[in-house]
Amino acid sequence: MAEAFDVVIVGGGAVGSSIAAFLSSSPDFRGRLAVVERDPSYGRASTTRSAGGVRQQFSTPGNIEMSKFGVHFVKHVGDYLAVDGEVPQVSFHEGGYLFLASEEGRPILEQNHATQRAHGADNALLPPAALRERFPWLSTEGIALGSLGLSNEGWFDPHALLQGFKRKARAQGAVYITDEVVAIARRGSRVTAATLASGAALACGLMVDAAGPFAGAVAALAGVDLPVRPKKRYVYVIDCRTPLPGCPLLIDPTGVWMRPEGRQFICGVSPEEGDDPDCEDLELDYRLWEEVVWPTLASRIPAFEAVKLTNAWAGHYDYNTVDQNAILGRHPEVENFLFANGFSGHGIQQSPAVGRAIAELILYGEYRSLDLSEFAYARLAAGRPLRELNVV
Repeated sequence: MAEAFDVVIVGGGAVGSSIAAFLSSSPDFRGRLAVVERDPSYGRASTTRSAGGVRQQFSTPGNIEMSKFGVHFVKHVGDYLAVDGEVPQVSFHEGGYLFLASEEGRPILEQNHATQRAHGADNALLPPAALRERFPWLSTEGIALGSLGLSNEGWFDPHALLQGFKRKARAQGAVYITDEVVAIARRGSRVTAATLASGAALACGLMVDAAGPFAGAVAALAGVDLPVRPKKRYVYVIDCRTPLPGCPLLIDPTGVWMRPEGRQFICGVSPEEGDDPDCEDLELDYRLWEEVVWPTLASRIPAFEAVKLTNAWAGHYDYNTVDQNAILGRHPEVENFLFANGFSGHGIQQSPAVGRAIAELILYGEYRSLDLSEFAYARLAAGRPLRELNVV
């Protein structure tokens, strides 16, 4: 006989565990909640392999608002995730983001800046002379303008945030099950149960697909087409003997990015669309480092001409192939099947807002704190993509 739960969340990474923490903490939730996670070590999870950044510099208002709450959350994490007086140490470093634009990219940067400021983001547009004065180690050749986050942007420890979500959820009664969903039963317009790799079955009143890069595969088990695929991204760790005072997370016009990590730096770039296949492995490839990342950074930051590559790792984006934006909320035809995926690299910073929002949707049938209806699955079926221009 299947064990019964009111809510089953498939995926226990930052997004799934955030939903579990917010839902189980609500006095209005009195049901049984299960989170199914196949890798409790999170050794291959997108959460723990992310760069842990949070920024307001998006082009889409909803993304700006989600990340505004994200930075508020990490700054006040004890108000949300303290258990028996113990507060997760997420180590937030408010270092800012610096987006650089060429003359060709200048209008988009200015347009994005106006949108960001209208939504309360604290950033400034800096011409080349101001960039050189503030960052004397930076070459502004080919740069027309930069957008710098002055506050509420930076990076934190994603593993610590994940463990904080998970500990809070479990303290409030959520059950974490180490297993993998291999089949989903449907009866008409409703999912009714999940079958696990162990052979166990979980009956459910409602199911949330928070399976990250593999959310598309989970949705397919329920007979639902979801355009979310695993895309591999590389992070390279480098050592530079020359200090770069005040260094933010920098994004070159080419898309190459870098930021400080202790006394070292991490960096990377997303591959070209034609060289970005679906990929489930985590094998390393140094071609992008040698051919794109290092040459670009050495040109932009002269001190990086003499860096040493010391480490590297790979992780997965849960990549929304339609518009690179989150897919949130109910399926229009499978009424008790909810989405929380497709973040395309923004999941860790948006996990607090998404957890709160999906919990509200489950509890009240509507968003109350922040209206995220523009991210609904229905936009995909209707051919109305919600484009995000600032995908890093």
